[in-house]
Amino acid sequence: MRESAAERHDRLLDLVRGRGSARVSELAAQLGVSPVTVRRDVESLATEGRLDRVHGSVSWPGGGTTAPGPAGALAAPRPGVKPGTHPGPGPTGDAAADGRELVIGMLAPHATYYFAEVIRGAHEAAAAAGARLILRISDYRPQEDAGLAAGLLTAGADGLLIAPGWNEPDDPVEHGAWIAGLPVPTVLLERRGVPGRELDDLDRVCSDHGHGVLLAVRHLLGLGHRTPVLVARSDSPTAIAVRAGYRHALDALGLKSPLPVIDSIPVEADADGFEGAVRALRDAVVEGRATAALVHNDVDAIRIVQRLAELGVRVPDDLALVAYDDEVAALADTPLTAVAPPKHEVGRYAAGLLVERLRAAANGHGDGEQTPRRHVDLLPRLRVRASCGAPAETTRQP
Repeated sequence: MRESAAERHDRLLDLVRGRGSARVSELAAQLGVSPVTVRRDVESLATEGRLDRVHGSVSWPGGGTTAPGPAGALAAPRPGVKPGTHPGPGPTGDAAADGRELVIGMLAPHATYYFAEVIRGAHEAAAAAGARLILRISDYRPQEDAGLAAGLLTAGADGLLIAPGWNEPDDPVEHGAWIAGLPVPTVLLERRGVPGRELDDLDRVCSDHGHGVLLAVRHLLGLGHRTPVLVARSDSPTAIAVRAGYRHALDALGLKSPLPVIDSIPVEADADGFEGAVRALRDAVVEGRATAALVHNDVDAIRIVQRLAELGVRVPDDLALVAYDDEVAALADTPLTAVAPPKHEVGRYAAGLLVERLRAAANGHGDGEQTPRRHVDLLPRLRVRASCGAPAETTRQP
């Protein structure tokens, strides 16, 4: 079987991790591919912050010619910094105490879809504060998060914005404890720690997905529909939060789901699973058990609407539909009503909070311990379009 690009990337990363640095020609020989292919792979991985390029050679991020320690190890402080402490920003907040430019490190699971706007918001807030944002991408591989964060610290980050690459319900416990031990001020982005565990004591800024689901359910009920069906993934913190929000919304409104949650499966990952999900929704409509649905996410919603049409179910004539994420919902043949999490604002608020912590440290208040930690929940909005059968309106945020 032909090796995929992702598998080749993994092998390339393993080689560089073990050596600390390597030449492109050496990597090509080891991988059994052309130097052109390796250069293309290196460019892609460097863009994601997973490798550094220097004059025909490749090195581990921030490590020069020295490989990093274990994945869970924290980067050593810079020279002149007492272990367990970290230099804070200068009095104005736009320069570090040693005269350097203030640097904010950001770890995100992806640089496109959803998180692109979070990153953009953080970048704008950092720039407004006179700081520089540096980025690492985990590609939803939580086992690599700690190493990437260590790379950000080695690269000079004074504080960190962390959105771990969790994609399973147990990941916060299995791959999250290291975050609490970071030696710099840290803010969680779009992630919540387990109540009562270490991460629950950290600053965090999140979208309130439960509120977003409630907006969608109330809107569909207001149009005269019975309880909407939920079609959702289960492979990300957002998906898990949407599922939990659906349960809470129905409880709050005294409703019962007309049928169990339909598992949404990307067609490229499992064509049969995707077809089964669409047919389950089609059957619920044809049998009169469902007149409305909430679908996470936009891409799945667009594909589901297209396949439903092929099976004789029309949106919105036969089924009112609301998507969740609002990344590309407006671009569907029938523009999709969608819940829009405040992604840009999450990034902006989180970066602003981190700068505030760094300024507090510069003013002799440790890392801001005198100010209470904050859990900031920002409310999504509902953008009404054609797919729910209601006239297009201005954005709703009750």
